[in-house]
Amino acid sequence: MNHIEESNPFTFPATTSQRIATVLLYLVILLPAMAQKIEIAATVSETQGPATEGPTADKEGNVYFTEMRTQRIMKLSKDGVLSTYREKSNLAIGLLIDPQGRLIACEGGGQPRVTRTDLRTGKIEILAEKYLGVPLKGPNDVTIDSNGRLYFTDTNGIAVYRIDTSGKLSRILSAPDIERPNGIQVSPDDKKLYLVESNRAEGGARMIRSYDLQPDGTVRNMHIHYNFYPGRSADGMSIDIKGNLYASAGTSRLRGPDSAGNISAETLDTKTGVYVISPQGKLLHFIPIPEDTITNNTFGGGDMKTLYITAGKTLYKVRTEIPGLPR
Repeated sequence: MNHIEESNPFTFPATTSQRIATVLLYLVILLPAMAQKIEIAATVSETQGPATEGPTADKEGNVYFTEMRTQRIMKLSKDGVLSTYREKSNLAIGLLIDPQGRLIACEGGGQPRVTRTDLRTGKIEILAEKYLGVPLKGPNDVTIDSNGRLYFTDTNGIAVYRIDTSGKLSRILSAPDIERPNGIQVSPDDKKLYLVESNRAEGGARMIRSYDLQPDGTVRNMHIHYNFYPGRSADGMSIDIKGNLYASAGTSRLRGPDSAGNISAETLDTKTGVYVISPQGKLLHFIPIPEDTITNNTFGGGDMKTLYITAGKTLYKVRTEIPGLPR
């Protein structure tokens, strides 16, 4: 495997008091991350400039992730062999392996929808494509709770939906209460729902919101769990068994207009990497990633202590001390 040299993501300030504070921050947050070796698990080579996203892992140790430029779903086998699992993915972004070993995909292409694939037979089921007769606009990311209910974001539609095990689709959040929903996670005890906001506009929400998740799958009592503003917000995130979030966030270069032509007001204040955030909203660790654009991550491996991270053309991996959840 290739090993990556990690760089210090913090600038060194001029005043003595600021230097002391920075050194303390360095010792508490960065050194634990530097003890971890970041490895390249796979590289996607495309002339268009690959954009990897949405990793998920099955119980056998295979990792699936998306490549958005060429609209493919990739598969990294437990033996380290990279192959294309599906061509013409309908711009699949976020993926999830459910407890039954089926592949859930948020597809934001010409036919926006959420699908479920039986990995043994290849049969595809459509779980959601319309709400109250109105087509979805851009499913982005998906997670699951202990009851098997799915929660997914529709970024372009500015909404968050829940799919019950019966197949019923419900909208649980929408504008103006949210701005640009992206990554989504549920706490280990099913009592919190976390939502990434990634609004690039000046003054836009670039944060992780936290909600009280009710037994019926609705949400209440929003508060800001972690704020990335004015830098680039998180994209996707995973969660460990203790409830710590692992948020892929930041950038080392200013980004141009988005697909709709909207100018980004993001700054370089959020460094590129994985931000490990406690259930109390405190930054515990920072894992620097040496490539833009970082997008998402997931836990995998037999002990669920390998974190797989998508960024640019690369699927990275790093060992963690705490096992993750398959969400």
